[in-house]
Amino acid sequence: MKRNDFYIILGIIIILLPFFVFEDVYSFYTTFNKEHGIITAFIKFAILATFGETLGLRIKEGVYNRKGFGLLPRAVIWGFLGITIKVAFVIFAKGTPVFLEYVGLENASKLLSGELSLSKILVASSISFAMNIVYAPVMMTFHKITDTHIIANGGNINCIFKKINFAENFKKINWDIQWGFVFKKTIPFFWIPAHTITFLMPAEFRVLFAALLGIALGLILAVASLKN
Repeated sequence: MKRNDFYIILGIIIILLPFFVFEDVYSFYTTFNKEHGIITAFIKFAILATFGETLGLRIKEGVYNRKGFGLLPRAVIWGFLGITIKVAFVIFAKGTPVFLEYVGLENASKLLSGELSLSKILVASSISFAMNIVYAPVMMTFHKITDTHIIANGGNINCIFKKINFAENFKKINWDIQWGFVFKKTIPFFWIPAHTITFLMPAEFRVLFAALLGIALGLILAVASLKN
């Protein structure tokens, strides 16, 4: 373990400890999260998903940050993506049970708030399946395009205000990896099961858990980069 690894672990402990030690801190978080879900989604993903990417960089290059990596613009982009993920959670968590009721599963909308059962797992897995098939590929592709944009601009924070050449950056994506690994393997074998667990949780914890999974996403992207 390098000295920077120790500092990172120490920093995580210092940040998380108040939530476990001081009840008022945790109470403030739960209240703020309930009343300002969009804002907290931005903050959670800006911090946690970006941290996942820094872990990926640590695996690839042995450092948590480097010139041109673009830590700040990545955090801003992840914050924006966190908002879209929050929106997707609301849409699919409400819409999928309605569809299940339409095809014959009675009271599907109420099952998520009930006790654990096979029917509840079926609803949660259906929500996860629908979201990861419809929304996730678009989000992952958008992330890859913005990632390319950040690198092309040397990681400068000003790049978030510059026009993104979507058509050109789309062509630069290695689709053998994006389709063959990121879509074809991680979505069915990781994201659908992981988000099934997410939707079995109380609603107020879903986006936080999804943001924690963003750390895993950073590691997955690192593996994809190594494959590339």
